[in-house]
Amino acid sequence: MKWKRDWGLTGRVFMTWALLLLLYLFFLGFLNLVLPNAFGMLLAFVVVFGLIQYFFSAKLVLMSTHARVVGEDEYPELHQMIGKLCQEADLPMPKIAVMPSPVPNAFATGRNPKNAVVAVTDSIMRTLNREELEAVLAHELSHVKNRDILTMTVASFVAMLASLIMQNAIFYSIFDNREGGGAWIIAWIVSIVVWLVATILMMSLSRYREYAADRGSAYITGNPAALRSALTKISGRMDQVPAKKKQEMSGANMFYILPALSGKSFMELFSTHPPFEKRLAALEEIEREMKGYS
Repeated sequence: MKWKRDWGLTGRVFMTWALLLLLYLFFLGFLNLVLPNAFGMLLAFVVVFGLIQYFFSAKLVLMSTHARVVGEDEYPELHQMIGKLCQEADLPMPKIAVMPSPVPNAFATGRNPKNAVVAVTDSIMRTLNREELEAVLAHELSHVKNRDILTMTVASFVAMLASLIMQNAIFYSIFDNREGGGAWIIAWIVSIVVWLVATILMMSLSRYREYAADRGSAYITGNPAALRSALTKISGRMDQVPAKKKQEMSGANMFYILPALSGKSFMELFSTHPPFEKRLAALEEIEREMKGYS
């Protein structure tokens, strides 16, 4: 089915990137001015850490979630389903992983489409019917197609640099005679503000990419109603899962189709996913578009 761009969503993404770029330029310029001797070392450390995160993200996420890559002989139906969706989305076949958990969920990771991994929990395969599971998998493949791992790695650069200074400024101020303790204290205060702003912008970008992946799922499958149904089932099932089990999975919240734990009101600024009701409403709007309604 022909893809139709959501210009409102695209505009919000570009606006977020523009604000992040301005924050990049301000913070890097500030650090170069206040900490000229340490600036190169800090920048090099964050670049190296970012590259490690980018190239090894799939392995790190699989390890943290205890997901295991499975062969076609173990889960033939799952492989067949993802293979069909990859043809629709014009994507290479990713690795497929399954993780044991009572929390019905799924995620995609990998630095590009050729190195992607799509993972599901064993419980989501029991919770959803075939159409709903296809819709969830198409959502994850949309993340792959949109190169969201690259997007979030680049977006997190400023936050990583600010976090590094926040956590170590006091230590550096004691031992760094070249810069002086006062410079590090000033950098520490500014880093806190920059980290908060960068995190809010990153989480906004993360929420926009979820809307984009929902839209991608609708166009890959031609069935936005199936994703609405899947999200409703997953949300309902999560309410029955013990808090301890959800807490165990919360470290990878950004990757899941629905967060294992979510906040309310002000904390939504720091949420990786849009509010559940808004996602359902957006999918209903997409369904009207696809049916030719105004």
